[in-house]
Amino acid sequence: MTHPLRNHRIATVTLNPAIDQTVSIPNFKADAVNRVAWKQDDAGGKGVNVASFLAEAGHRVSVSGFLGRENDALFKTLFHQKGIDDHVVYLPGDTRINIKIVDDAQGQVTDINYPGQAPTHGDVATLKQAVHALAEQCDWFVFSGSVPAGLSTDIYDELIGPLKAQGKTVVLDTSGDALRFGLPAKPDLIKPNQAELEEVLNTRLSGHGEVVAAARELISSGIPYVVVSMGGEGALFVDRTQAFHAQPPSVDIKSTVGAGDAMVAGTVAGLVSGQSLRDCATLATAFSMGALGEIGPRLPPMEKIQAMRKLVTVQEVR
Repeated sequence: MTHPLRNHRIATVTLNPAIDQTVSIPNFKADAVNRVAWKQDDAGGKGVNVASFLAEAGHRVSVSGFLGRENDALFKTLFHQKGIDDHVVYLPGDTRINIKIVDDAQGQVTDINYPGQAPTHGDVATLKQAVHALAEQCDWFVFSGSVPAGLSTDIYDELIGPLKAQGKTVVLDTSGDALRFGLPAKPDLIKPNQAELEEVLNTRLSGHGEVVAAARELISSGIPYVVVSMGGEGALFVDRTQAFHAQPPSVDIKSTVGAGDAMVAGTVAGLVSGQSLRDCATLATAFSMGALGEIGPRLPPMEKIQAMRKLVTVQEVR
């Protein structure tokens, strides 16, 4: 049965997308000749991943941000296959490539990330127009990822402020200065990991109680939901009155690509459909578990996600 709130259209915005190239090299060694067993290219970037996951879960999604014209085929194919509306601002040149070297023999993953493109002031103005136009049809906006070189670190504040003024629900998933300067816009949900939360609050946190207290500092400043991801330690889902720790069972990790984005998508999917914070925690954790079991930013079928929810241990943190 389709939930009536599925009619809410969700937009994701990715300022610094990438093609995720996963290459398998058993027993990878630096300063040596390495043989590639196989490779896989995926259209990526945090907001692109969130859009893909939400579309797989049956939500109506639009995507915006910046993409290079010269290597856009993977992205256009993804948008077409998933039924995602394309409102991207296309720039001259290539979208960057992020390489993940997966070494199953040693259980290691090595990341090599290229710098992104440098949008001009005119490109940013065009993006602001695209986001403004999307506000006529979308109730939810997800801003994800790093800020390209040359853009102001308060770009998220500039993009989120007008949407909040129109009563839109806005999610921000970024880190460092981009997060610090985005917080004054009062997004409705942020998803830092513990290190990113410590960095933005300039503090050290130990134990779930301290992390929840730190999240509540941000909540008291006007940010309704804070989700703190902690890798194998699960995640904390916090609002003004409740906090839950969601612990997944140990899973075989095929790829970490998009696991955090899957958690964002699962949290949004839960909130959009009116689920409780506890239920959002199990859904978001199941999305993340599902992504870890796939190569590249993919989810297993939703029936498997729903089954995974039952394996998540949730405890209230008081």
